[in-house]
Amino acid sequence: MDLEWFDRVCGELQDSLDSICSKYDENGGMSVERGAKHPRMDFFIENGEEDRDYFCTIYFDPRNEEFYIESFDPDLGYESKVVLADIEDIVDAVHESFHIYLEEDVSVEEDMLDDDTEYYLTDNDEIERSNEDGDNSDIYLEEVDVEWETPEVTAYYQENEVEVTYQFGIVQETGDGVLRRVNRIWTEDDDLLKDETNFIFSKEEASTIIAMIASHMDSLSMME
Repeated sequence: MDLEWFDRVCGELQDSLDSICSKYDENGGMSVERGAKHPRMDFFIENGEEDRDYFCTIYFDPRNEEFYIESFDPDLGYESKVVLADIEDIVDAVHESFHIYLEEDVSVEEDMLDDDTEYYLTDNDEIERSNEDGDNSDIYLEEVDVEWETPEVTAYYQENEVEVTYQFGIVQETGDGVLRRVNRIWTEDDDLLKDETNFIFSKEEASTIIAMIASHMDSLSMME
């Protein structure tokens, strides 16, 4: 496949990114993957010597010779692609994604710590929680860098009884997809029970999963 246009834009884009904004100039970077079926440019922020937060990916369609960015519509529940006509559109897309990343970048400590809770590392480098009374809980949090692409979307709801929500994200280290399912059940005593599961899958698996579900939708029963 001919990547002349892709390589030329990559070279010009690097010069344009130098002036995207001061915060990006400090520790922002770009990597190029030419070997994929649709070559791509990944944009990231360096958080350490080997720690990167990826916040935007620009793809190139060699057949149509066009750049595009993938977008997920939570209302319709499927991905679409937005074609970027020229380098100005690409820079604008990266700039916008970067500022969305800055707004959503909340650390584990800021997100989970409260006045009554202390967190500390165990011997297995996991985070263990204890309360003010010194009573250690059995809750461990595995550190996986997931960028959530959608909010929690309600798939099923029955007032004062049950709610099922889904959320889609990307594992930053591997690029795999994550489907998070949260099941909330209200008991007769008005207690709330919460069950959470996460399903991780690759891009190659996604199309197969979607096709299998779509072809068997008529066989499924409605929740009662």
